[in-house]
Amino acid sequence: MPKPILYYIYDPMCSWCWGYRPTWLLLQKKLESVVQVNTMVGGLAEDSNVPMPEKTQHFLQQTWHKISEELGTQFNFDFWSKCQPKRSTYPSCRAAIFARQYQKEQAMCLAIQEAYYLHAQNPSEVGTLIKLATSIGLDGDLFAQQINSDKLKQQLVNEIAKVRAMPIQGFPSLVLAVDGELIPIRLDYKNWQTSYDMILTMIHHKS
Repeated sequence: MPKPILYYIYDPMCSWCWGYRPTWLLLQKKLESVVQVNTMVGGLAEDSNVPMPEKTQHFLQQTWHKISEELGTQFNFDFWSKCQPKRSTYPSCRAAIFARQYQKEQAMCLAIQEAYYLHAQNPSEVGTLIKLATSIGLDGDLFAQQINSDKLKQQLVNEIAKVRAMPIQGFPSLVLAVDGELIPIRLDYKNWQTSYDMILTMIHHKS
């Protein structure tokens, strides 16, 4: 019998996804024998070369502080003075989809998160993404050719459409697929057990 599928829906440049990372890694480990994990990118912000408005910058900095206080997550606030922030996460989402073909999506996501949140680099810039792709062992030239290709753009559009049809409230989100039904799973940033128990209950209930 095939395993139920647990969808993890995220954006590589979503700060709450960065905060959730340690708990998500534990949850994945605990669920290895129980579910098949499928990752999907949600696409927070479209392609844009426009500098991020001051108001948005201020809001995001406040969010970083909040996550840091609540979860103890590390952030490097130099990003806001060193980089020209843009409200554009689609390139990072395409980078994750590209890496998925080579079983390197999680590595790509981590590289983007560490560049953005720890090393004050800007993953809205394709140049940054090319360096990150190379650093995890992907073909940098091929990546550079494809990151803005119509094919990869269409793949992202299709994935975002699927994500938006799912019972989610934002990113990160967990959705369990059992017997053709999509069930939203409560996500606890501090404790993997909350989601784990709910997933097991749902699977048991359906079997």
